[in-house]
Amino acid sequence: MLPQFLVVFREALEAGLIVGIISAYLTRIHRADARKYLYLGAVAAAAVSVGLAAFISATFGGLGSGGRELFEGFASLVAAAVLTYMILWMAAKARTIRETLEGKVSASIQRNQVLGIFGLAFASVAREGLETVLFITPLALSDPLGTLAGTIGGLSAVVILTFLTTGALARMNLTRLFRYTSILLLLFAAGLVGTGVHELMEAYEGRIPTFLARPAWDVNPTNPRHPLHENGALGSVFKSLVGYDGNPEVLRVVVYASYWVILGLAIHRAR
Repeated sequence: MLPQFLVVFREALEAGLIVGIISAYLTRIHRADARKYLYLGAVAAAAVSVGLAAFISATFGGLGSGGRELFEGFASLVAAAVLTYMILWMAAKARTIRETLEGKVSASIQRNQVLGIFGLAFASVAREGLETVLFITPLALSDPLGTLAGTIGGLSAVVILTFLTTGALARMNLTRLFRYTSILLLLFAAGLVGTGVHELMEAYEGRIPTFLARPAWDVNPTNPRHPLHENGALGSVFKSLVGYDGNPEVLRVVVYASYWVILGLAIHRAR
C-alpha cells in the first residue's frame, strides 16, 4: 500500500493546497461569500474522479488473461509518462502557483463571475483526481486491497494534516515540499516503467526476441520466504515501490536504465 499511499497523499495534498490558497485569498479580499462556489467545484471534481475510477474498474477489471496484462502494461507506461511530466512541471511552477491562482481568482471577482471560481476549483481538483486514478490503476488491478488501504490512508493523512495546519498550509514552502516528495515519486515512476515493460512482455509472450526476454541476472534467494526475495517481506515492498525484481528481463533493464538517462538529460536541460 506504500506506493498507493504516496501517490494519493501527494495528489490530494496538491488539491487541498489549491483549495486552501483560493479560500484564504477570498477571505483576505472579503469575499468569503464566494467560497461556496469554490467548495462546490471541488466536490464536483471529486465526484467525477470517483466515477472515472468506478468506470475503469467495471470495464477493465474483468479482462481475461492476455488482455489484462496488455492493459496493465500500457496503463503503467502512460501513468509513468504523465507522472514524470507532472513532477517536472510542478518543480518549475511551485514557486509561482500561489500568485497564479490568486491572479485568476482576482480576475473572476473583478468581472463578478463567481462561476469562474467554481470552474477554477473544478479544473484544478479534477486534474489531480484524474491523475490519481491514472497512477493507481495499474496497482489496483494487481493489488486491489492494498490500493484501497493506501487510498484511504493517503486521504486521511491529508485531511488530518489540513485540519492541524489550517492557515499555515497555504503559506508553507511548496517548492521544498514538492521537491522531496518528487524524489520518491520519480522512483515510483521508474518502477511503473519496469512493470509496464514486464506486463507487455507477458502479453506478447513468444513474440519477443529470446535474448531480450531472458533474465539479465537472478539474485532471488532460493527460499521465496526470504525477506530479500522479490515476494518476501522487504522485497515485496521494494517491488511495489520501485519495481524491484530479482530476475528482470534484459529488455526491462534496458528500458529502465534508458528512463533514468532520458530523465537526467531532461532535468539537466531544464536547469
